[in-house]
Amino acid sequence: MSAHAFPPSPNLALDELVNHRRRAGQPLIHLGFGESQLPVPDFLADRLHAGAARNRYGQIGGEIDCREAAAGYFTRRGLRTHADQVVMAPGSKPVLLALMAALPGAVVLPRPCWVTYEPQARLFAREVVGVPVPPQCGGVPDPDRLVPALRAARRAGLRPRSIVLTLPDNPTGTHAPAAVVRRLAEIADDWDLLVISDEIYRDIVHPPGDAITSPAEFIPDRTVVTSGLSKSLALGGWRIGFARFPDTVDGLALQSRVIGLASEIWSSLAGPMQEVARYALSEPPELRRHLAASTRLHGAVAGAVHEVMTGAGASSRPPTGGFYVYPDFAPIRGRLAKMGIRDSATLERHLLDRVGVAVLGGHHFGDDPSALRFRAATSMLYGESDEERWLALESTDPVALPHIERLLDTLSDAFHTLTGYSTRSPVVALR
Repeated sequence: MSAHAFPPSPNLALDELVNHRRRAGQPLIHLGFGESQLPVPDFLADRLHAGAARNRYGQIGGEIDCREAAAGYFTRRGLRTHADQVVMAPGSKPVLLALMAALPGAVVLPRPCWVTYEPQARLFAREVVGVPVPPQCGGVPDPDRLVPALRAARRAGLRPRSIVLTLPDNPTGTHAPAAVVRRLAEIADDWDLLVISDEIYRDIVHPPGDAITSPAEFIPDRTVVTSGLSKSLALGGWRIGFARFPDTVDGLALQSRVIGLASEIWSSLAGPMQEVARYALSEPPELRRHLAASTRLHGAVAGAVHEVMTGAGASSRPPTGGFYVYPDFAPIRGRLAKMGIRDSATLERHLLDRVGVAVLGGHHFGDDPSALRFRAATSMLYGESDEERWLALESTDPVALPHIERLLDTLSDAFHTLTGYSTRSPVVALR
């Protein structure tokens, strides 16, 4: 695919469509955009203001105080890191793009996966080897199917050289257990694959005391970890990303190529954002408390939406990380077919046009187009104003708050209209 043929990213296009329809007066529940929309706490706003004086061009890979903070962040998560292994960027997406440009060969992706991985690979004429995810989780290729897929790719003349993991996952809202990550790391080592581990959701794991296992714990010499503050701290509009490269000759050579690309694309992370990143990645107590409250909210609402979907007849993995649910309506395919719904694209359109719920169909994530799956971004239910979102963030039982309960009831009624199933209380009207 040439650069001239690239359409807008489907999640961004859907968000613009929903906003257009809302301005025209159409009531919609928007579950189509992966943004938590939580308000900015004062302690982060203060750092942004304090960083305003950082108005000079900075180092391409990030200022030393910022990279040292990122190194500390990784080290506290069991990945010993020094500042020279870190690259800062305006969001994790540019880092991923630069990696796609810098790495040769085909790239292995889980199916489904985040909407941007494959277009980025295609932009640089990289072939894509898609491998379905295992039954228990998303974000990783099924280890039992990965080796056969690699063999088939080589027989077809492809040379897979890298593999992308997402821990926790977008779109399924789950995370791979340690045993699965270890198996994938062993396969990557055997097949000489570089692992790109997208861990932008790693600090949003719902079960108390649970945590993700990074492939860098098993194969640090062949794993690049990417992350950012867009999801954990709801700073998507501030565009703060970072990456950890292996401390090897090959790893530092790859980092050098990425920095060279960065010098021609983004020059450096904006100075005020480096001040925010330095502070946030040092993880002071007030930030840890805010993150814990955010994670509690994400888990509670994702769990409630999961109940709505399964109560409407879908099967779905219980969410364990991030703020997504990925239901599968295959159990009621016959009922939906009577309404002309035969695949994820028609399901997405029917929900938007006839039911008033915006979701992103599974076909956008590289999933089987004939499947009846979609991603629901549950974080869009926290409130319509910062006041409501603060209430949600501070509540020990956010799904019982009137404004969230009302939206969940409305959502339940919408899916009852679609499927004839319902397990929640009667609905109130959309606001």
